[in-house]
Amino acid sequence: MSVVLSTASLSAADRSERWHHAVSRTFIPLDVQLLEDDPSPGRIVSNQLGSLRISQVQAGPQTVTRSRRLIRDGKEHLILTLQQRGGAIKEQDGRQARIGPGDFSLSDSSRPFRKTVQSDFAFTSFHFPRTDLRVRDEDLRAVTATAFSGQEGSAALVATYLARLAREAPGLDAFAGRQFAATALDLMALLINERRGHFASQAPETAAATLVRVKDHILRNLSDPGLSPPGIAAAHFMSVRYLHKLFQLEGATVGEWIRTQRLEKCRTDLLRPPALGYGVAAVARRWGFVSPSHFSRAFRAAYGVTPREWQTHGLSGDGRNGGEREGTPPPTGALHRSSPTSPTKGASCPTPRPVRPPSSPHSRP
Repeated sequence: MSVVLSTASLSAADRSERWHHAVSRTFIPLDVQLLEDDPSPGRIVSNQLGSLRISQVQAGPQTVTRSRRLIRDGKEHLILTLQQRGGAIKEQDGRQARIGPGDFSLSDSSRPFRKTVQSDFAFTSFHFPRTDLRVRDEDLRAVTATAFSGQEGSAALVATYLARLAREAPGLDAFAGRQFAATALDLMALLINERRGHFASQAPETAAATLVRVKDHILRNLSDPGLSPPGIAAAHFMSVRYLHKLFQLEGATVGEWIRTQRLEKCRTDLLRPPALGYGVAAVARRWGFVSPSHFSRAFRAAYGVTPREWQTHGLSGDGRNGGEREGTPPPTGALHRSSPTSPTKGASCPTPRPVRPPSSPHSRP
């Protein structure tokens, strides 16, 4: 349920004190100085997703300060602010940044900071415990009071996710809300690590969890011939470069991993009885292979036999129930590799070499 705090019903004389109370209650203890003689009404609408509080804030010109005196409360929280209307100037850790509409920035409550807005404004804030963001202290300190542009690159993907999460927050149940909030913080950690020039080696837990989600997305979309690194990266709000970095942990490229999974699906389907009705090309198309010839070459390179040879042998038991147990490799010597050239008339034929049995379903080509 959304929590609404508003000063609209109060007289201008009473708004300052009430707004100061509303801001400190929503975030952390802060000093608030309104910059209008007759303060404009202010409004804060908040939703809680696990440990993440999302607040939509609208008000008039003001300066908000986290002083050393207030830091004594011991609260270590981060506030990510996504600016929507009006501009702001943020100051922390010796830096000053101008935050415009579409930009977002971070503030750390464990150290002094100041934010000033000179006109009516609207922003969405994401407030959460410092320990929930898995980045090193020195990396976090390096990006406070920094404008992340929501118009390009990885920061734009993060901004898009945050804005959509804020819109959907009122309708999310507790479990889904916690999961989506965790994803938001994972994305922010990835962005900070990218900005700082280090990736999975500095955040193994974050990278591993993200890789699991990416793999699940790939497996659910194997049948799509258009499945590609740019589309996968966009679906997970990350850069293509970072996607490739994740798969370096697997010792394979994104394309190699997709091809391996598709081949395994095809290898299994070719031994199912319905495959008799629609053949090798249809199985290949079902799992995202556009070209039958490309599929045949890839299959032979991976398993040592052509798709037709594998299917014929696997279905040769009785032609109806799939023959041997699904996935059972052919007996040694049952199939032979074709010679690159046919022997000339009268030439002796070398003894065919047995083909290595197809790999297990979990081995890489």
